[in-house]
Amino acid sequence: MDFFNSALGKNITFLRPAYFIISGFIGIPYINYYYVFLFIVYVVSVLGNMTVMALIYLDYNLRTPKYVAVFNLAFVDLVGSSALVPKVIDIFLFNHPSIPYNDCLTFMFFCYTCLSMQSFNLVALSYDRLVAIIFPLRYHVKVTHRFMFSLIASFWVFVVIAHLITVGYITRLSFCESVVINSYFCDHGQMYRLACNDNTPSFVMAKLMPFLTLWLPLVFVLLSYLCIGYALSKIATVQERMKAFKTCTAHLSLVTIYFIPVLITFTMNTNIHPNARIVNLSLTSAFPPMLNPIIYVLQTQEIKMSLKKILKIPKQCKIPEKKVLIK
Repeated sequence: MDFFNSALGKNITFLRPAYFIISGFIGIPYINYYYVFLFIVYVVSVLGNMTVMALIYLDYNLRTPKYVAVFNLAFVDLVGSSALVPKVIDIFLFNHPSIPYNDCLTFMFFCYTCLSMQSFNLVALSYDRLVAIIFPLRYHVKVTHRFMFSLIASFWVFVVIAHLITVGYITRLSFCESVVINSYFCDHGQMYRLACNDNTPSFVMAKLMPFLTLWLPLVFVLLSYLCIGYALSKIATVQERMKAFKTCTAHLSLVTIYFIPVLITFTMNTNIHPNARIVNLSLTSAFPPMLNPIIYVLQTQEIKMSLKKILKIPKQCKIPEKKVLIK
């Protein structure tokens, strides 16, 4: 971070606190039950995402470009929920609200990186569905393993660099007075507002990053489904339309679960109570990683078949009855 600690080649001293204090969920009755609920959600999330990753790794039939994106989504969900939920429980349930300065920046980086990668994974999956439905005969030429690995890697590089810059600008802020962050984690928006020096770069990043990592992916997903809807309208029979659309239901469920709560929170940011915002954002961060693997297991035929095969669930077969001839 030394690059960010100098301005125009001149050394500048910044006032950095030894720690920050995370102060959220204030005045909510029976809030401890909510923390226990988050822990249960986390356990289910870990088990579900590890199961999906194991199935894709063990079943050769699932090693397709589409499941490269699904594997990455499960990995991001696992890392993101593991970075967030245990720390939230430690802070609030076990009453450890203070977090060292460097740990807070690391906490922020991992939370925002995983949250952003969730939206870009949905972009990769929407592109997969777009090509599969509009160009079914050229799908295996357009969507290859190499292309999907390159796409996912480019998303990772962009997100990591963008959030390193965001965190780097925080290191150029001085905190002279309050170190209390009114959120459930080291929230970038809450932190840069505590600064007592010029926070313009952080303000710009706070406005730019949601556009790049939330609105832009959402626009691409919506446009892709407009194209898919137009392509489906040209199919002759309703039965064939439904069959093609059924391949998109799992992805549409993930898009709905991820984007709608986030969009509601960011759209109504100034009009909702701080506790409502914190609860909504914490659920938005914890719930999709739990529901994503469940949706893919329940709505994706390949995953269900793979699970049955690995668990060796036998197919029910009828034993033919022998006819006995009586003389």
